[in-house]
Formats: sequence, C-alpha cells, structure tokens
Amino acid sequence: MSSTSLISSPLSLPTKTHFQNPPQIIPISNAFSSPNFFPKIQSLSIHNHKLPPISAMAIEKETPETEAPPTFLREDSNPSDSVRGRFEKMIREVQNKVCEAIEAADGGGKFKEDVWSRPGGGGGISRVLQDGAVWEKAGVNVSVVYGVMPPDAYRAAKADGGSHKPGPIPFFAAGISSVLHPKNPFAPTLHFNYRYFETDAPKDAPGAPRQWWFGGGTDFTPAYIFEEDVRHFHQVQKDACDKFDPSFYPRFKKWCDDYFYIKHRGERRGLGGIFFDDLNDYDQEMLLSFATECANSVIPAYIPVIEKRKDTPFTEANKEWQQLRRGRYVEFNLVYDRGTTFGLKTGGRIESILVSLPLTARWEYDHKPEEGSEEWKLLDACMNPKEWL
Repeated sequence: MSSTSLISSPLSLPTKTHFQNPPQIIPISNAFSSPNFFPKIQSLSIHNHKLPPISAMAIEKETPETEAPPTFLREDSNPSDSVRGRFEKMIREVQNKVCEAIEAADGGGKFKEDVWSRPGGGGGISRVLQDGAVWEKAGVNVSVVYGVMPPDAYRAAKADGGSHKPGPIPFFAAGISSVLHPKNPFAPTLHFNYRYFETDAPKDAPGAPRQWWFGGGTDFTPAYIFEEDVRHFHQVQKDACDKFDPSFYPRFKKWCDDYFYIKHRGERRGLGGIFFDDLNDYDQEMLLSFATECANSVIPAYIPVIEKRKDTPFTEANKEWQQLRRGRYVEFNLVYDRGTTFGLKTGGRIESILVSLPLTARWEYDHKPEEGSEEWKLLDACMNPKEWL
C-alpha cells in the first residue's frame, strides 16, 4: 500500500490539474495525518494522464479563525440530523473527550488550539499538547471539508475505473485523527483516525448514485511489551467490533498489521490494532454507529494503560530504545504514509502535516538488541505479528 493518495494528512489538493481542458476545482485542506483519506484514489498517474509536477500545483491556504463555529457545515444544505451532521458532531465530541482525558492524565499540560476555515467550504480544529508532564507530544485534530473534486480523481475512485468522463464531482470529507506520544518509555504511543467520505452525482450525470464510505482505525505502538496491556488494548478493539460483526476484529486486525508495515525494515510500526477503509458494503446507519463505537473506545483502551505506566521508573538505556522505536515511527510516516508524503510535496500546512511526529527520535548505526532481551521481544513481535487474544 505504498501508492500515493490524493488526499489524507493535512494537505491541499491542486487547484487545477493542467489536463487539456482542466475543470475548475475547489481544493481540499484538512487536518489529517491518516493513511489514505480518500481510499480508492490510488495514484497520481490516472488512466494514462499524468498530473503536472508538484511544484506546478497551486495550493489553497487555510484561513485562521479566532474560535470554532458550532458547525463547519452549511446548515441550509446539510441539516444536523444528516449523516454528515451526526458524524461531525461525533468527531467533535470525541475530540473534546480525548483532550480532557489527556489533560487529566498529564496533570498540568494544556492543549493549544488552532481553528481554520477554507474558502472552498468547511474547516478544522487542531489541538496540540507539547512537552507536558506525561506527554511529549499529543495531537488531536478534526476536519470537515467539502467542495468539488476533479473528474479523473472521481473515475479513479470508482471500483471499476469507470468509462464515463464526468464533470467535477461535489464531495464531502470529515474525520478525526490523533497521535499521542508519552515521555515514559514504558508508556505506549497511540494513533487513531476515523473518517467519512461522500460524493454527489456529477452535474452532467443526473441521477447517478451518491457514493460514500467509512475508514479508520486505532493502533498501539509501545517500546516495551507488557502483555496484559496489549491484550487489554486488543480486547477493547474486539469488543467494539463484536457489537456489529464478529468477522470485523480478525479482518481489521490483519489489515492493520499489513498496513503499518515498514517495508525496508521488514517490521511493523507497532503491535497493531484495527484498520479499515472503503467500508460501504453494510448499512450506512450501522457503519456510522460502528465508527462512533470505535472512536469512543479510544479512552477505555488507552488511558488505563497510561495511568499504569506513566510513572514507571526507567533507565537511560530504556529511553534510548524508545527513541530508536520513535525513529521507526518517523520512517513509516515520512516514507510510507501516503497522506503525509503527499502533503509535504504539495505545500500543505506543515504544522498539521507533521503533528504526528514525536519531538525526539534516534537513529543508531546497525543497532541490534540482544536476543532474548525485552527490546528484542518487542522487535520480534513487530517482525512477526502475534494474535494477542
């Protein structure tokens, strides 16, 4: 899964694609550090048409705002009881709850909030707590954006590729994304992201069906293995999945193991969790409830582990190992995370793009942990994914 997605992470779409007859496109700017925000848009080369050099693409910039509005939706066309409205309400509530839990666990650190809007429609709220008592860096971002997407991107987004060349497609995208890096090497890093995407019928194809899908996941990245912690985390994910379909957890657990894979190392970024994309083959109301359940499972899955480990005594050697594992986190995000790499290439908001990275990391030449050591056990689990339940 190393192809580049057109949107994911905090980035912006080009304002025009320089095709022979380029359509007018309202670009996206969002606050995600998630993989594959538009899951079916697979490549910058589409049906023998190649997008222009990245440097040729104009970027729509965000507009800073002094406070968050009650909703980023246009209420005249997106009522609060719509799926769009309820998904925005859910992610903003989860952002508030997670930030409150993080501040409580930290015991003093406070989030800095940046609110932004975009001329094309929508906006976002970025919150970052940095260098607190417990947290080295904690980011929790929401984004709700909409406008028009290019026709070739729409054709690529269709599963069958599509032979019809439609006009510009109205779209909607919303989600929450977070990465939490604690200071203590015995306390694990956590990443989660949940998102919803829609396209409306193109203007030159009236009656075409609306397309929609959900994506997201929560994954666990410790530097040291405490099996009771890993089992607790995976059990909460399984419990959330089992409320809707018993096939979800094993399916999404494997998907997570396969996605967060550092190919040049032959190892996973962490100890997995759940991950899914393109999810639209179930009832929409069920999937909205499922995404809500998963997002609400973050605090019970993670905060008890943090409370247990945040004050554990550690040595300098423990800290150095954590920094080496943080280096792996950086490598995955900068080399393989499609949203991050595309955002960097297209001049998106750099602070939002890199919010997922830790304050500190380490690279040692040819480092190999001693076989049988606690460090070796973590590395072995990252190279050979285990069934924790």
